[in-house]
Amino acid sequence: MSILHVENLNVYYGAIHAVKGISFDVEEGEVVTLIGANGAGKSTTLNTVAGLLKPREGVVEFEGKSLLGIAPHTIVGKGIALCPEGRRVFLQMSVRENLEMGAFTRTDSSEIAASLEDVFKRFPRLKERENQVAGTLSGGEQQMLAMGRALMSKPRLLMLDEPSMGLAPILVQEIFDIIEQLHSAGTTVLLVEQNARMALKVADRAYVLETGRVSMSGKASELASDERVKQAYLGG
Repeated sequence: MSILHVENLNVYYGAIHAVKGISFDVEEGEVVTLIGANGAGKSTTLNTVAGLLKPREGVVEFEGKSLLGIAPHTIVGKGIALCPEGRRVFLQMSVRENLEMGAFTRTDSSEIAASLEDVFKRFPRLKERENQVAGTLSGGEQQMLAMGRALMSKPRLLMLDEPSMGLAPILVQEIFDIIEQLHSAGTTVLLVEQNARMALKVADRAYVLETGRVSMSGKASELASDERVKQAYLGG
């Protein structure tokens, strides 16, 4: 059974029909990527799964249970974490305080401490800057902090929205290396990414979104060598 099942999802912003009946599944332990141009509906889809937007119609099920009408913090408690576009870290708070915020739905203090150690192991740079104010970090470090904060909720499904946006190529590689490590450790990842080449490299399966609809789907490796995908998203 899919860990995440989305069917006939329709989402509007006022009169604008942003997501037009898309359906997709994410199996446990895989990396699935949604690729497409700006405005294709990728971020809208993640925000709807996270409970931040309400769909007009459709099915969103996590482990067989509907997420519709459930508050975002409750969805986090069920095991879904969203690392949002634009990082959205708490700029006035320290690195450590930001990470602790990620565990706000948990009550197991010894396990929270273990998760913190785990994040510091995964992101040594955050450990070095543990007491630094998040607003003073570089863009790449803020992205690592946003990912670490999402991991602090111990998600069964980690949703990453444009993790490489605005980063220098060397940092993009670092972020994707981390995604591959998380995948190897058994974390299920739903990835939205403008950098289609990198996304298709780390993903098991991919869905191509065009103006709110799924236009293609399949194994990431097959889509990466598809001429239409190459022309549209991989620079020919």
